Amino acid sequence: MEKVATRAAFGEALVEMGAKYKNIVALDADLSCSTKTAKFGAEFSDRFFNMGIAEANMIGVAAGMSLKGKIPFAATFAIFASGRAWEQIRNSVAYPNLNVKVVGSHGGIMTGEDGVTHQATEDLSIMRSIPNMKVFCPADYWECKRVVEFMCKDFGPTYLRLSRSGVPKIYDESYRFEPGKGHVVRDGNDMTIFAVGAMVNSALEAAERLSTEGVNVRVCNMCSIDPIDKDLILESAQKTPKLFTAEDHQIDGGLGSAVAEVLAEAGAGVPLKRIGMDGFGQSGKGAELYKRYGLDGEGVYEAVSKE
Repeated sequence: MEKVATRAAFGEALVEMGAKYKNIVALDADLSCSTKTAKFGAEFSDRFFNMGIAEANMIGVAAGMSLKGKIPFAATFAIFASGRAWEQIRNSVAYPNLNVKVVGSHGGIMTGEDGVTHQATEDLSIMRSIPNMKVFCPADYWECKRVVEFMCKDFGPTYLRLSRSGVPKIYDESYRFEPGKGHVVRDGNDMTIFAVGAMVNSALEAAERLSTEGVNVRVCNMCSIDPIDKDLILESAQKTPKLFTAEDHQIDGGLGSAVAEVLAEAGAGVPLKRIGMDGFGQSGKGAELYKRYGLDGEGVYEAVSKE
């Protein structure tokens, strides 16, 4: 099965959109080969800016460019976007509601050998708590391309989380992204797994194994974390007696918390089990870390089988 990192899809989509929208500019914090903005820089050198290892300044410059009618995509590793530049994103982008697109590559423990200091497992929580900020985390190549296309047409602060390692293609070219909407990738009536990013594939693997045991699992891709699809969450709570969330992120504050909030406010009364990180990771290959922390298909299967 072909695997492509969503950061690669982002790099391709940015070039395609750059040819269509002449006011798109790309800013990078000296990581253009990793974030894949180098492709945009090679094609549109007059619209590419390497800001160096100065993420806070990069966001400030992006804010200024947006005030002049540009559509800035400011890219760096997710750990630095959500952490080092948080104040500038909150005060200079979200507060004045500017049209700045913040791109955080290398999200989650899938980042691998770079270790804990580079494994952003808190970024979704941080970003979705900021007013005016949309938060997206695509599951595969085609979804990422469609999300980038939407971001170019949409106005307002947006955080896009990308993966370092390759993930299987779930969708094809016909896929259409809609903000605030989840997507039922696989339907079932015994339990629901709400998953995001690379964990959608892990959930599908677990669902396939459970199907051989006569358990029908609904898998919902929740790429749009903020705004989130409340209707799909509540519909699933009515349809299936058990609910799970799966994310390469801390279970506190991310997708699991977002789903729990919707259920609690609606008084749904359906059990929810959160699958994800509950502490720091460690250095190692992405696939090995997924296995170690129960984020691969086998791990998700084991987690949902216990409930």
